[in-house]
Amino acid sequence: MTTVGVLALQGSFNEHMAALRKIGVKGVEVRKPEQLESVDSLIIPGGESTTMAKLAHYHNLFPALREFVNSGKPVWGTCAGLIFLANKAVGLKTGGQELVGGLNCTVHRNFFGSQLQSFETELSVPKLAKQEGGPDACRGVFIRAPAILEVGPDVEILADYPVTSDNLASMAPSDEDKENEMGPLDRVIVAVRQGNLLGTAFHPELTADTRWHSLFLRMGEVKGERSLQCASASNSDDPEGKGAPDLPIFE
Repeated sequence: MTTVGVLALQGSFNEHMAALRKIGVKGVEVRKPEQLESVDSLIIPGGESTTMAKLAHYHNLFPALREFVNSGKPVWGTCAGLIFLANKAVGLKTGGQELVGGLNCTVHRNFFGSQLQSFETELSVPKLAKQEGGPDACRGVFIRAPAILEVGPDVEILADYPVTSDNLASMAPSDEDKENEMGPLDRVIVAVRQGNLLGTAFHPELTADTRWHSLFLRMGEVKGERSLQCASASNSDDPEGKGAPDLPIFE
């Protein structure tokens, strides 16, 4: 049986837990390094990446998170979680922030602008549809979202998004950005997969489309295993998870 952990320091971890329940899987809320020892895969949710990094540092989670990524177990980062997994991030707050790393890409922290510039759009996802069925498009919810500026040759691109003048205006002209000199962009990458790692700049957990969660679960399937039943370490008095109501999502 597979146990799915959801990093529960801050951000949309409740929404991921609800999405897992919707497809018949229970998740374990992870807040301490030792809890990672009992999970087979991990979701790092969206939120405020700087705040999440400070909390992870406070709880001494970074060494355990890096060890988990390097172990080959599946890890999925959404929005702030994507920033965590990137090997390099630009557009950070003064002083930067600690990263887990592992994903061979460069991420711009707030590429799509401020909270007021959050948006929803349709994304073309033929690779997701080929593996999980359904339409060739999915709803992308971008909330003060990052974007992937470049990836290594070992990274598979699952979705991208066109760059507009509004996007470019939101990019902070930091010295580090200037140093990169990546040249003009007509599209940015918003979903990738590299080995045991999955990254999305948007929030699938805020939509009714559970195919991203299904894709992630398949990444952790063991040959011959068909059951994805997860035990909740944080709700031992409620083993069926009935006490946790599903949260509203965007259709």
